[in-house]
Amino acid sequence: MNQYNPPMPLVAVDAAATDAIPATDRRKYRLTSIDIVRGLVIIIMALDHVRDNMMIASVQDPTADPTASPLLFATRWITHFCAPTFVFLAGVSAGLMSRRKSPAELARFLALRGLWLILVEVLVISTAASFAPGGIPQLGGRTLVGLQVIWAIGASMIVLSGTQFLGPRACFAIGLLIVFGHNVLDAVWPPASMTGSTGPLWVVLHARQSYAVGPFWIFFSYPLLPWIGIMLLGYAAAGLFQADEPRRNRGLIRIGAALAIGFVILRALNIYGDPHAWQVLPDNLSGSLMSFLAVTKYPPSLLYTLATLGPAAIVCGYADRLPGMIRHVLLQYGRSPFAFYVAHFYLIHTLSVLLGMAEGFQARQMFTHYRFYPKGYGVGLEGVYLFWILVVVLLYPLCRYVTAVKARRTDWWLSFL
Repeated sequence: MNQYNPPMPLVAVDAAATDAIPATDRRKYRLTSIDIVRGLVIIIMALDHVRDNMMIASVQDPTADPTASPLLFATRWITHFCAPTFVFLAGVSAGLMSRRKSPAELARFLALRGLWLILVEVLVISTAASFAPGGIPQLGGRTLVGLQVIWAIGASMIVLSGTQFLGPRACFAIGLLIVFGHNVLDAVWPPASMTGSTGPLWVVLHARQSYAVGPFWIFFSYPLLPWIGIMLLGYAAAGLFQADEPRRNRGLIRIGAALAIGFVILRALNIYGDPHAWQVLPDNLSGSLMSFLAVTKYPPSLLYTLATLGPAAIVCGYADRLPGMIRHVLLQYGRSPFAFYVAHFYLIHTLSVLLGMAEGFQARQMFTHYRFYPKGYGVGLEGVYLFWILVVVLLYPLCRYVTAVKARRTDWWLSFL
């Protein structure tokens, strides 16, 4: 069972972090390094969504395209760090929260937060993705309901609300079994589908599926099982984050290095850990390297998890050593990730509508999912980076405002933002 202590500071506030915490901050139990990493990955995440919505001839996953340029490959590959880092840190935050809440209180919070996130995914994010809540012609007039990373976090939180009663060690064992063992299912699980229902609902645990249900087109983009494992590991790892700063950072760097080395060794063996083997391409070093790094995200394979969480842990271990200004800016994004996430979808889609109109298309042609944008629309990779910078800059004032509100207030509803 979890040990519950009366309300107390979650961890000692790091000396290196005090300059980044306002004097009136009511949430000094937060770990600066976690928020810095969150800020970094949410900025990187926006790059992928800008590419999806604004790049000409954009494809869902350039890392699976052998003809992709190294720069386009890298643009997609770097964004792989976002989802597993978010899910893992959500588990860590829940584990840290167990120091301030009883198991029953934590279960209630996680269940309600999980349900809230799923509701936001269905009603708010799906609408932002299409701007067509009344239906998309390309889907037979059905309304798109896309279940992506927010769904994965919310559903995993609901599972964690129950499993946390077993304690961190049990959560660690279960999470380890899922993350390291789920690729055994690759050869026997029904294949993924993006065009229609091909299997019973349980298939979405390990494969993408789409279902036409009345007026809705429900797309399970994030197969759930591996994400549950990652969140459980994050919950179990909270003890490391409660250590003093030098010990915590040393542990993160060593664990991260071990995971990264494990990825290289396991990937080189080409035996287990990802459904897609890599290939050595004669006289094509960059192609061979891209093949080596092209790991599977849907669902996140063992190799994908090692390749992303390993470097993320190393970055977290060094986060407190960043220059003060960079640390301060990343904290504004990292302490308001939910606000950024929701707003950036609406901003990116609005910019895509304006870009489409500037290129001679009608606005209504852009009121759909990006997969159905008209042919000829979009900008090159250079334009993608310019629009990405614009999105990040435009959302900075919102993130700064939300961060300031959270720093001076402790209203219960702020925990859901």
